[in-house]
Amino acid sequence: MSFFKKYRDRMVVTSVAIILIIIIGATSSERMALTKFEKIIGNMLSPIEKIVYNAGKKVTDFFETIKNISKLKRENEELKKKITQLERDNRKYEDIIGKTDYLKNEAKLMEETNYNLITSQIIGKEPGNWYDRFTIDKGLKDGVKKGATVIQGVEIDQNVFQEGIVGRVIDVGDNWAKVVTIIDEISNISFKIIRTQDGGVLSGSIDGQISGYLFDSKADVIKGDKLYTSGLGGAFVKDLYIGEVSEVVKHDEDLIKRITINPAINFKKLYRVYVISD
Repeated sequence: MSFFKKYRDRMVVTSVAIILIIIIGATSSERMALTKFEKIIGNMLSPIEKIVYNAGKKVTDFFETIKNISKLKRENEELKKKITQLERDNRKYEDIIGKTDYLKNEAKLMEETNYNLITSQIIGKEPGNWYDRFTIDKGLKDGVKKGATVIQGVEIDQNVFQEGIVGRVIDVGDNWAKVVTIIDEISNISFKIIRTQDGGVLSGSIDGQISGYLFDSKADVIKGDKLYTSGLGGAFVKDLYIGEVSEVVKHDEDLIKRITINPAINFKKLYRVYVISD
């Protein structure tokens, strides 16, 4: 028996072991370059790897975009709610600022008046720019009576507040009442000049202006004189502030002295008034 045949199995095992050791050593050590076989495999797999990577990135980006859109939508809805609330608050503050003078006058009126007052909200008005006729939300059930005088608080001088005449109730229901103001063309109101006690009558007009005449053609009246209700005829409560004389007109051929006035009440801006009750 030859030596090769005798030790063939041992030689095969030894050869395989040597080859494996060489391969392990070659693959486990740091290399500066790839083998030709590795390069070939790399060149074949690189385009596929690029396609798979790009596809995976697009899928990841797609789901990330969906996630971001959902997040942005939620944030957008939250911002819309905040903006809506801020706009609501802003309107409220603007409304309060716009009513500052009125609210101050109203507070002083409630502190200093000697009348029993029924607070009333205006709920309707006749067409036009002026509040010459309007409806309030109080009626018979609240103590409002036909013919009752309607007022607001006004500041006639610095820190001097009084009841300003608005008009009177002409019709009343259980929970509503209609008011005609002193600027209405059907209104006539007797007055007195607080400085001289001279009297006369004022009337409203279709254009919202108030004018009138004095009983005495020689009465002492000048621009800026303050007028109050005289109580004559019983249509209005006595001693309510009407306004100031803005113009005095006296023609030689005219037997009476005429005046126009600036009313104390702003009849373009009314929203709450007070009815004097018995």
